[in-house]
Amino acid sequence: MKRYKADLHMHTVLSPCGSLEMSPMTIVDTALARGLDIIGITDHNSTRQCAEIHKVGMQKGLTVLCGAEVTTKEEVHCLTFFENFEKLEAFQEYLDKHLPNILNDADKFGHQVWVNADEEIEGQEDRLLINALDQSIDEVEAKVRGLNGLFIPAHIFRPSFSVYSQLGFMPFDIKPDAIGMSARVNVDEQMQKHPELKNYTVLRSSDAHFTDQIGSHYSIIEMKEATFEELRMALHQQAGRKVVELR
Repeated sequence: MKRYKADLHMHTVLSPCGSLEMSPMTIVDTALARGLDIIGITDHNSTRQCAEIHKVGMQKGLTVLCGAEVTTKEEVHCLTFFENFEKLEAFQEYLDKHLPNILNDADKFGHQVWVNADEEIEGQEDRLLINALDQSIDEVEAKVRGLNGLFIPAHIFRPSFSVYSQLGFMPFDIKPDAIGMSARVNVDEQMQKHPELKNYTVLRSSDAHFTDQIGSHYSIIEMKEATFEELRMALHQQAGRKVVELR
């Protein structure tokens, strides 16, 4: 087994709240400079910047997991990841279908563009990406499961946009692959308060929107190699794979 340093919650130039500096090359170079082995690209309700960052990562030796941070109808943020571009594209079609047709105000919320490795604009999303989908957390999870993806409620104790802020509990009819907790949260303390969470693997990530946040918080994951299926096994603590440390 090897230990991998993973930051699995990261935004790019595409997210309206993300810095325009968060381009493919900058993200990959910064992640490598900070010793990361694996990153997760999770823009709000869109996967359209993933492919270019994945390509740059492959060229430079960084594993890039592709997905999105979905805002459910209840305004719960959930991370989603997919094993290949065919499934990622299918999920993008789902996002396009269920994102409300409310236009972005770039002056108020920020630009929503995706770029290539040379920072040339490839496209622009006109609808505001930080809106909630018209899909419940149960429906989003069911779609992710249908595509054999990973489903991880994000920063579950944050005072907004989290499972506990919006619902007050972890729904019993969803089966997360892991749960995310912010750096300010004492994991042991929360596990004592919420014994219903004891069987879930906890992840910590940066939720980076700016370059100086990349790798500021991360998880150390023990597995044989840095692949999607190995990560799935680690999140479910199978065959010796596991998350061994949160930073």
